[in-house]
Amino acid sequence: MTVVRTGPTFSIQDIPFSRRGSWFSISPVVAAHTHATDLHLVSHQTGMHPVLRLTPDTDTATVTATAALVTWRHGDGLVELTYDGTDTVRLRGRGLGLRITAAQDTLTPFSGTYLYADPVVDAYVFTSYETGRRYRVTPLAGDVRAVGTTALGTAERAVSLPADQPWEIAVEEYETARRPYPAGRDFDQLVRSLVTEFAGFVDTLAPWRSAETPAAELAAYVLWSATVTPAGFLTRPAVLMSKHWMNKVWSWDHCFNALALAAADPDLAWDQFLLPFDHQDPTGALPDSVAHSEVLHNYVKPPVHGWALRQLRRRMSRPLSRDELSDAYQRLARWTTFWLDHRRVPGHQLPHYQHGNDSGWDNATTFDDDRVIETPDLAALLLLQLHQLADLAAELRQPEAAARWSQLAADIHAALLDELWDGQRFTSRGARDGNRRPSTSLLDLMPIVLGAALPTDVSAALAGALKRHLTAYGLATEPVDSPHYLADGYWRGPIWAPATVLIEDGLRRAGHIGLADEVSQRFRALCEKSGFAENFDAETGTGLRDRAYTWTASAYLLLSTP
Repeated sequence: MTVVRTGPTFSIQDIPFSRRGSWFSISPVVAAHTHATDLHLVSHQTGMHPVLRLTPDTDTATVTATAALVTWRHGDGLVELTYDGTDTVRLRGRGLGLRITAAQDTLTPFSGTYLYADPVVDAYVFTSYETGRRYRVTPLAGDVRAVGTTALGTAERAVSLPADQPWEIAVEEYETARRPYPAGRDFDQLVRSLVTEFAGFVDTLAPWRSAETPAAELAAYVLWSATVTPAGFLTRPAVLMSKHWMNKVWSWDHCFNALALAAADPDLAWDQFLLPFDHQDPTGALPDSVAHSEVLHNYVKPPVHGWALRQLRRRMSRPLSRDELSDAYQRLARWTTFWLDHRRVPGHQLPHYQHGNDSGWDNATTFDDDRVIETPDLAALLLLQLHQLADLAAELRQPEAAARWSQLAADIHAALLDELWDGQRFTSRGARDGNRRPSTSLLDLMPIVLGAALPTDVSAALAGALKRHLTAYGLATEPVDSPHYLADGYWRGPIWAPATVLIEDGLRRAGHIGLADEVSQRFRALCEKSGFAENFDAETGTGLRDRAYTWTASAYLLLSTP
């Protein structure tokens, strides 16, 4: 049963085991911030649902995970698990038994998992109300037994594999029916095929990797394993933010994944960029998020897309066609018009957020005194988007539109400096009362994304202010000496990938190369120390919240690319 293993080894407590295209993962993480004792098969269709619990005969088995294989070991006994395609896992064991149990003991008319022995094929089938899918366990070798078949109410429903003889099974996720699992597929060959597939992805994504970028392969795995096939409301192949509980696509997170994929897989990258635009509402607004079974419009996200499109075109390994450019222009124009028409108070030049969630910086201290505010980051990002639209219009030979976008940009640029710059730093302004409100949040320094378009004195002041936020691990979203700082305060202290990438790029374009290099180096070292968490403690570097976040992995790859 010995097979060759390549690729990164990782803690399955932090990063789920999955593969590109699959809608389920193997993980002990069964809900937000909730770790089970055992690994589970966790589906991400219709939400996040632990379906099957995988329990070895002993509670002292050690678990290791690589890109192609999960292994439980206890003495000379072991159980191995790998993927066969995107909807099936194969398991085999020798000297160690395994029990596969419905994650919920109770079956009701509207919840839980039912187990029955399929009389058509030699298999046992779990059918889950939560996912609306079936999970067929097909014996391939060994004595497979089941308890709780056809049981209703509260009961144990399980399939058991023996410790006293070699055994092997396939577990398939499907909808209603499918042909019997084909016999004869060699387990070791499945592992080798998966190793080869992932290695090809890494070689294309990060051909530049070296000993100086030790986390590149793991970053690639986080992206690769979080990618799902089109299903539900996700109309394109999609890189989820995570195959933990952040299993959606939010309408700014996707941009960073698109950029990381641009050179290696331009078609997948383009799908990532466009995916939220498939759900623009009649006003042109993007949804807050898109998941398998829901599209949420309760908030929006910041207009980072003009900045991202310019970056994307520079990084893509193929040029966009004229039709693609025209399509992108129309979508981006509608998104921009939403902000101009629906998020500007009559007589005001600057747009406003209605809540911190609109900014993506949900609870930043910028929003402490008011929620409905005109903020400098929003104006700066919209400026970049207007400039991108002007350039696209000119490229598409629409000179009148190009002039209109350019004039709008000039008006907002002037208002940003006239109305929100106080001579030392940017402030926010209440959309209703017009009162200026300074804060100590990193969000107020985000106009550095304008780069060389800022007056040199403003650029220098922002660069100086950023140093107050710079810890040994990167840019804290709230200075650690602020009375509002919270170590695990979400956007009130921790370090985040998107802010890092945007600020690093702005500093570099503004000519502050040394500071940009320092920001990049510290964040990359943080990821190499603590992985790819949703965010990080600014003082200790500890990973916080969801520990397998794709935009963090993408940020590492972007900042590591020569």
